[in-house]
Amino acid sequence: MTDTPIRLLLADDHPVVRAGLRAVLQTEPGIVVVAEAATAEDAVTRAADGDIDVVLMDLQFGPGMGGAEATAQITAQPGAPRVLIVTTYDSDADTLPAIEAGATGYLLKDAPPEDLAAAVRTAAAGRTTLAPTVADRLMKRLRAPGTALTRRETEVLALVADGLSNQAIGNRLHLTEGTVKSHLARIYTKLGVDSRTAAVATATDLGLIRR
Repeated sequence: MTDTPIRLLLADDHPVVRAGLRAVLQTEPGIVVVAEAATAEDAVTRAADGDIDVVLMDLQFGPGMGGAEATAQITAQPGAPRVLIVTTYDSDADTLPAIEAGATGYLLKDAPPEDLAAAVRTAAAGRTTLAPTVADRLMKRLRAPGTALTRRETEVLALVADGLSNQAIGNRLHLTEGTVKSHLARIYTKLGVDSRTAAVATATDLGLIRR
């Protein structure tokens, strides 16, 4: 055991949220908030200074880089701090990119303070903490992989939900229109639907995409 405190970076674009996280965590023994970042870009820069053990990362920062991309950039560096996602979103469209980007844990902002502190300690130790809804959905994906949407399928369907045409989706994701149609065909089969509207409604009900 060591008496060295766990040093945190709070990355969230809302000052009230950062203040709330700081208020909760600075009373915890062995945990010290040493820095804050209001943008994902600032979080990447600050995390590279070498004095951070765990980054508490939001996913949505408005214009510019998102939390998942920032997580990927942070965790790609040698000796990188752990990244614990703390967000309001628990759909597959949010959780999968963050976990694939290298996040050590994924917690929702309505988690009890004691769960947040425990997740920080768990992340600092290199172990994983997942919000119950996220863990349940990942388990369902593992049990029934044939019905789970891939990350690309989730991205396509999320853009369908935003009202984009196949051509616009292709432009956004650098895919041909034919490839987009192929993704949609597989999505329809997996969800047991036959239209864009039904696919969006079903995926929303299942928590695969966020509306």
